[in-house]
This record gives sequence, C-alpha cells and structure tokens, in this order.
Amino acid sequence: MPEAFLRDDLAVAGGTVDSSAPALLEWSASVANSAAPEDVYRNKEGRKTLRFRLGRQSYFLKLHTGVGWKEIFKNLLQGRLPVLGASNEYRAIAALRGIGVDTMSVAAYASMGLNPARRRSMIVTDDLVGTVSLEDYCRDWAQRPPPFAERLKLVIKLADSAGRMHRAGINHRDFYICHFHLDTATLSEAVPRCYLIDLHRAQIRGSTPRRWQVKDLAGLYFSAMDCGLSRRDLLRFIAHYSDGGLRQALRGEAALWREVAVRAERLYRSEHQREPPGEQR
Repeated sequence: MPEAFLRDDLAVAGGTVDSSAPALLEWSASVANSAAPEDVYRNKEGRKTLRFRLGRQSYFLKLHTGVGWKEIFKNLLQGRLPVLGASNEYRAIAALRGIGVDTMSVAAYASMGLNPARRRSMIVTDDLVGTVSLEDYCRDWAQRPPPFAERLKLVIKLADSAGRMHRAGINHRDFYICHFHLDTATLSEAVPRCYLIDLHRAQIRGSTPRRWQVKDLAGLYFSAMDCGLSRRDLLRFIAHYSDGGLRQALRGEAALWREVAVRAERLYRSEHQREPPGEQR
C-alpha cells in the first residue's frame, strides 16, 4: 500500500496540496532532476541525495528509485542488509524523536511499490542550518583541547543518545561521529543539541542484539580515537550510556566494553594502517 506524508509548510512553499504518494514521488523526481551538480551529494545505487531550497528554507531530499535485484543479491552475499528505500529512515526518525534523541525533522515522505527491487520512495528533511559535524568540530582536539565543560557536555550527550537508542531497540549501522551534527549555538546550554543523521540503514527491533550494539559503539569509538580522548572521557561515556552507572557497567558489562575496544582498535588499524593513539591523561 502506498504511504505518504506532507508537512503543511512544505506543501505551501512547494505550491502543492496533493499529498498522495504518486504526486510526491513525481514532484521529488522533478526537484532531483533540476538540482545543480554542486547540490548533489550522492547519485548511485538507486539513491540520489541533494539539497534544495524553497523560499527561504533549505531541505535535503533522498530519492530512491529502486536498487535492482543485482544490488540486493550483492549485499546479501556480502552479509549486508540492502537499503530498499526511505522507509527505514522515516521510521527511525520518528522512533528517535519519540525517545528524546536529537535527529532530523521530516517534511515529506512517500513510498510505493511491492517489488523490493523497484520500490520508489522519497524523504525530505529540514536542512540542519548552523550545525557542524562532530568529526569536523573535534578534528583538532588532540592538539588544542576544548574547555573541560564543553568536552564533558559532548561526551555525556553522545553517551545519552547512544544509550537511549540502543535501549529502545534501534541500531544505526553507520554510527560515527561524522553522523552527529552539533548546533554550536547551544554549547552554552546545559544540554547542547547534537543531531543524529543518516538513518537510512537503521534497524528497529524489540531490543538491540548485542552484535549490533557492539558494532555501533565500536564505530563511534573508532571514529573518535584521533580526538585526544582520555581514559576519563571513556569512563564518563560508559557511565552515562549505561542505565546503572559506571560501577554496574564495569561489573556486569565488562565483556561488552572489551569487545567494543577490540573491534574499534581493529577498525582503526584497518582504516589507517597504523596503531591507534594512546589515551591522553
């Protein structure tokens, strides 16, 4: 059955009142086809990602036109679940917002087609104007550490987001610091805003399987290793990620965190062809 959603403000800005799936897919294809090359971020494997403007507002569009059976079988043979459309992202955004994790806002969504290889879908999200990826923001931390209070806020924020997500049965599958976007204007607040993006591969279950929990946490740790992390940073993350605090986490989940560390270090060696940096004191 076709699925569709169109937020009122986008309907007005786009000059359309037809919120049916066919109409939204036709409109999004027109937007994608008229995009300037510099606004297109990805265009392969049946998915086109781009930024566009309507009036004073900018948005991101992901248009899925079907990956084909060849791509589906290739992913399955590699042990990966293929991304078949925008529905994963649409549902994951709703789930994360429901548990208080900062993420994107959906302005439009549509999906139609029973054949998984040819399913057409789209999702439009608000552009996160004024934000910067944590990968860029923390790039020089090892050489120029930030103020302690700022560092503490961000470690706690990421731990809280990861913990809420996993306890709700959601795993990201691309859980790296580049997929957190920080609103730097909120750093003076007690809890800064840091938005989790790129949810097209996310999975939602009754509970998060351990192997996917480890994959997410190891990916996050691996991607932050060059940020000059200290042992205290890691312990603070564990304490705020775990429901029962640090003592219970180290007693009951010590094996989990060892597994996370081993996998993260292996990822670092594979990606950078060198040993991971040591923890700063």
